[in-house]
Amino acid sequence: MRNADAREPADLAGVTADEIERRVAEALAGLDLADRIRLLTGASFWRTRPAPGIGLRSVVLSDGPAGVRGERADEREPSACLPCPSALAATWDEALLRRVGGLLAAQARAKGVDVVLGPTVNLHRSPLGGRHFECLSEDPLLTARMAGALVAGLQAGGVAATVKHYVANESETDRFTVDARVDERALREVYLAPFEALVTEHRAWAVMAAYNSVGGVTMTENPLLRDPLQDEWGFDGLVVSDWIATRSTVPSALAGLDLVMPGPLGPWGPALVAAVRAGQVPAEVVEDKARRLLRLAARVGALKGPSASAPP
Repeated sequence: MRNADAREPADLAGVTADEIERRVAEALAGLDLADRIRLLTGASFWRTRPAPGIGLRSVVLSDGPAGVRGERADEREPSACLPCPSALAATWDEALLRRVGGLLAAQARAKGVDVVLGPTVNLHRSPLGGRHFECLSEDPLLTARMAGALVAGLQAGGVAATVKHYVANESETDRFTVDARVDERALREVYLAPFEALVTEHRAWAVMAAYNSVGGVTMTENPLLRDPLQDEWGFDGLVVSDWIATRSTVPSALAGLDLVMPGPLGPWGPALVAAVRAGQVPAEVVEDKARRLLRLAARVGALKGPSASAPP
């Protein structure tokens, strides 16, 4: 059953889901293959590429598990330092975490940020885990409930939440190359469970593909990006790579990754155009990726239409 606090994403900004899809379809029709692929790699470390001809500005992403970094990380642009997510989850207080999500959204908007790279819903597995301070708990149910409240607060403010790091990213040691070998039941009942709840109940707008491998396949190329994330759970948002995690052209494009970050360089671009023209990647796959990026842009107010309101 969907959480009582969850709302359709489009309704949060006063724009209907049908209107968002209309804008996306209209914008997509104005892009040829090369234009679509150009949008699928970042313009810089924190920004996506704009396309003024279809009313698309850059979408700004930023780190955010315990505050919002913004595009500059120095004394000229300070951030509120919130209690770490582990401390927040220890309250077991969903109303409080929804308020924290609202605070994160307000801070993001003040910094010109559209997409917060959080919450982190990997699980506490060892005291040696270097990023466990930004995870919520060792329990998948508690993690899902607390993260769901954060997502609701963020997206009610018109800022996208990015649930990360999908999936089984439980170690900082050799994080680019470590291979998590997890049996099917543990993967479903423990490691995937928070992601499932945040996609199906709380309608998170973005998910981040992790650095690590699962079952011998790096996550930016892993079949888990399509099934269960998109095919079974019906995720209609954007899958973004962790920064510099994408290592291939064709395997990552076929796996279900939508946005390569950071930019402007990466393994897609002209190489992906060539792969489509050579029949290695269907054009429909690229169309789906571009549609997802434009949908995210519309949800955060970066894709304008005739009736688009001013930014919050």
